[in-house]
Amino acid sequence: MSATFAAWLAMLNNFAIEQAFFTGAEIGILQSLREIPGFLAFTAVFILLVLTEQVFALISLCILSIGVAITGLFPSIYGLYATTVLMSIGFHYYETVNTSLSLQWFNKNETAEKLGKLMSIKSAASLVCYGLIWLGFSFFSTSYQFLYLFFGLSGLILTIWLFMAMPKFEVKHTQHKKIILRKRYSLYYLLTFLSGARRQIFVVFAGFLMVDKFGYSVQQITLLYIINHLINFFLAPKIGAWIGKVGERKALTLEYTGLVIVFVGYAVVESADIAAMLYVIDHLFFAMAIALKTYFQKIADPKDIASNSAVSFSINHIAAVVIPASFGVLWLVDNSLVFYAGALIAVASLCASQFIKMNEKHISFAHAVAVKNK
Repeated sequence: MSATFAAWLAMLNNFAIEQAFFTGAEIGILQSLREIPGFLAFTAVFILLVLTEQVFALISLCILSIGVAITGLFPSIYGLYATTVLMSIGFHYYETVNTSLSLQWFNKNETAEKLGKLMSIKSAASLVCYGLIWLGFSFFSTSYQFLYLFFGLSGLILTIWLFMAMPKFEVKHTQHKKIILRKRYSLYYLLTFLSGARRQIFVVFAGFLMVDKFGYSVQQITLLYIINHLINFFLAPKIGAWIGKVGERKALTLEYTGLVIVFVGYAVVESADIAAMLYVIDHLFFAMAIALKTYFQKIADPKDIASNSAVSFSINHIAAVVIPASFGVLWLVDNSLVFYAGALIAVASLCASQFIKMNEKHISFAHAVAVKNK
């Protein structure tokens, strides 16, 4: 997943601007379309009635790979819209199942550290991808079409190998096969919603700022991604272990405080070098998102994990469907307004995260009472 999606993302802004002639409005619409499958991720619950999570994950990876492979063959506005939606269906269903299985397979006392190690592995795969893209454009005058096809087909071949070579892993608790919303998860739902809004500012507009305002080439954008993932490769496991020690509330407080500063920085920056530094710091904070997953694992009934992973993924994408298109129009007025809005979202997240400790105690008590009554 990481290598395939990294290829799609690394070349997207330059491909969209250079060959599909996108402006901020079109890139916003594209990203909104990309997030619709994420918004519909709750439907994974119904698919799991007929497929196991592991098989569903592999099918999703096939769809993702095919979508990436054909992206370069349709260098037009509607062509890029269509291939993006196909790629996104595979990506979002896979990520839904990935989150669910991670929380089921890992013990609570090791989850944060192991999720950090998984992020390190993802970064290693992405680094290979970015290195090949950089070499392709810097020394071999490679086309977008060839590289999208190369990475997409490579992902498809690897997925077929996974299907044939990997054993079936068992889960400890039979999962509910219906949509479940529980009041005691309400704080988690709110933080997930705000996280989805924050993610769009980075994924859609921070990268677009580099290309649109500062004129970064595909090689320069790729180098930025390489720096980001090199840092993640070494630091993500350490950040995961640190979260396991200090707890979710402190980790999220640090993340959201830093994001307020970063987003305001995006709004006022006039230097390409400072903008790049902000971009690297912004990406580093994504490792802190481990805290949100471990918080849910601690408060959840083990049988709710698959269902609520799908539901929370949909909640995460409510803002993701609306923000790219609406903020794309806002971008045309003044791009700094997009990032000031992102700072406000980070402030809201910071305020909500302060209720984690109190809320967790309340949930634990409520859950104990429910079990006793049952």
